[in-house]
Amino acid sequence: MASDDETVCQIMSKVKINEVDEVSRDNSSSENSSETSEDSIEIEVPFKVGMWDLKQCDPKRCTGRKLMRLELIDKLGMSAMFNGIVLTPVATESVSAMDNQIIANYGVAVVDCSWARLNDTPFHKLQHRKAKKNLRLLPYLVAANPVNYGHPSKLSCVEALAAAMYIAGFKEIGDLYMSKFNWGPTFIRLNQELLDGYANCKDGKEIVGFQNQYLDQLDNDYNHESSSTESSSESSEDDVETSVRNR
Repeated sequence: MASDDETVCQIMSKVKINEVDEVSRDNSSSENSSETSEDSIEIEVPFKVGMWDLKQCDPKRCTGRKLMRLELIDKLGMSAMFNGIVLTPVATESVSAMDNQIIANYGVAVVDCSWARLNDTPFHKLQHRKAKKNLRLLPYLVAANPVNYGHPSKLSCVEALAAAMYIAGFKEIGDLYMSKFNWGPTFIRLNQELLDGYANCKDGKEIVGFQNQYLDQLDNDYNHESSSTESSSESSEDDVETSVRNR
């Protein structure tokens, strides 16, 4: 059973929020996640930002740990009551602009767990009766962190928090959190269309609709490209066969 000091990287909605777990390591330097962007800005964060830390990831690459060192996030015990928005894979509703006042008044927190160890993560302990209505998922987004760059779903804790802030109407604060990592601004650029679209949705239902429309378009573009490539390949084969016959 995990203690109050244990850590996690999280999945949200079909989106996995994943700090590098103990069994998945690559050749990326740990400095990649600890360096700060030259564009770092300083503004006041007017609400609480928290994290349940279950120690399932590499501490050298954990973005949540770095935010703690920068005093931009508070560590929460497993039994802690948190009345703000909680980003967790056991939620059933997407974060949206409707959550603006909840975040403004009570803050936002992330469950920092490894996506590979979800079965070992005691999410049930976080489902307090009074706060259960504030559990949220994240919609489809693409990671920019060094370990999972370009992969849909595999967001780091800071990416998850910044995305929730951006979607709920706290864009500048989301930018502030991402500015603490040299690769941070890339996350916003990679997902600009999605983040702006989600932020313009009035509630979670509209966000799901926008997400599905976006994914459908991706599928259509992929199928069209595959079809064009296949047609081009068949045409080339026909040209080769004709050339052989003419000889």
